[in-house]
Amino acid sequence: MAPPGHILLLLLLPVAAAQTTPGPCSRCGPLTLPLLVGLVAADAAMSLLIVGVVFMCASPSHKPMQEDNKVYVNMPRRG
Repeated sequence: MAPPGHILLLLLLPVAAAQTTPGPCSRCGPLTLPLLVGLVAADAAMSLLIVGVVFMCASPSHKPMQEDNKVYVNMPRRG
Protein backbone atom coordinates (compact mmCIF):
# COMPACT_ATOMS: atom_id res chain seq x y z
CA MET A 1 0.00 0.00 0.00
CA ALA A 2 1.30 3.44 -0.87
CA PRO A 3 2.03 5.84 1.97
CA PRO A 4 -0.55 8.63 2.39
CA GLY A 5 1.92 11.25 1.15
CA HIS A 6 2.20 9.50 -2.21
CA ILE A 7 -1.56 9.33 -2.60
CA LEU A 8 -1.81 13.05 -1.89
CA LEU A 9 0.88 13.70 -4.50
CA LEU A 10 -1.06 11.66 -7.08
CA LEU A 11 -4.24 13.56 -6.29
CA LEU A 12 -2.47 16.91 -6.69
CA LEU A 13 -0.80 16.00 -9.99
CA PRO A 14 -3.75 17.13 -12.19
CA VAL A 15 -3.79 20.49 -10.38
CA ALA A 16 -0.08 20.95 -11.02
CA ALA A 17 -0.50 19.93 -14.65
CA ALA A 18 -3.25 22.51 -15.11
CA GLN A 19 -1.01 25.27 -13.67
CA THR A 20 1.87 24.77 -16.10
CA THR A 21 2.16 27.05 -19.08
CA PRO A 22 2.56 25.53 -22.55
CA GLY A 23 5.91 25.67 -24.28
CA PRO A 24 6.67 27.27 -27.64
CA CYS A 25 4.87 24.54 -29.56
CA SER A 26 1.97 25.37 -31.85
CA ARG A 27 -1.62 24.29 -31.15
CA CYS A 28 -0.80 22.67 -27.83
CA GLY A 29 -1.84 23.52 -24.33
CA PRO A 30 -2.56 22.01 -20.96
CA LEU A 31 -4.92 19.08 -20.81
CA THR A 32 -8.40 19.91 -19.68
CA LEU A 33 -9.44 18.44 -16.36
CA PRO A 34 -12.20 16.20 -17.83
CA LEU A 35 -9.74 14.78 -20.37
CA LEU A 36 -7.16 14.13 -17.66
CA VAL A 37 -9.77 12.45 -15.44
CA GLY A 38 -10.89 10.34 -18.37
CA LEU A 39 -7.34 9.24 -19.12
CA VAL A 40 -6.71 8.30 -15.50
CA ALA A 41 -10.02 6.40 -15.33
CA ALA A 42 -9.28 4.55 -18.56
CA ASP A 43 -5.81 3.64 -17.29
CA ALA A 44 -7.28 2.37 -14.02
CA ALA A 45 -9.90 0.31 -15.87
CA MET A 46 -7.30 -1.24 -18.16
CA SER A 47 -5.04 -2.00 -15.20
CA LEU A 48 -7.89 -3.74 -13.39
CA LEU A 49 -8.72 -5.68 -16.54
CA ILE A 50 -5.11 -6.83 -16.91
CA VAL A 51 -4.92 -7.81 -13.24
CA GLY A 52 -8.17 -9.78 -13.57
CA VAL A 53 -7.00 -11.65 -16.65
CA VAL A 54 -3.66 -12.49 -15.04
CA PHE A 55 -5.44 -13.65 -11.88
CA MET A 56 -7.80 -15.87 -13.87
CA CYS A 57 -4.95 -17.38 -15.90
CA ALA A 58 -2.67 -17.88 -12.91
CA SER A 59 -5.24 -19.40 -10.55
CA PRO A 60 -4.91 -23.15 -10.19
CA SER A 61 -7.48 -25.18 -12.02
CA HIS A 62 -9.95 -27.13 -9.93
CA LYS A 63 -9.28 -30.48 -11.52
CA PRO A 64 -8.81 -33.28 -9.02
CA MET A 65 -5.21 -34.32 -8.76
CA GLN A 66 -4.53 -37.78 -10.06
CA GLU A 67 -3.09 -39.95 -7.33
CA ASP A 68 -0.36 -42.27 -8.49
CA ASN A 69 0.83 -45.24 -6.51
CA LYS A 70 4.48 -44.82 -7.38
CA VAL A 71 6.92 -44.70 -4.50
CA TYR A 72 10.01 -42.63 -5.09
CA VAL A 73 13.25 -42.86 -3.09
CA ASN A 74 13.13 -39.22 -2.00
CA MET A 75 9.48 -39.38 -0.94
CA PRO A 76 9.33 -41.54 2.18
CA ARG A 77 5.75 -40.57 3.16
CA ARG A 78 4.22 -41.89 -0.05
CA GLY A 79 4.23 -45.58 0.55
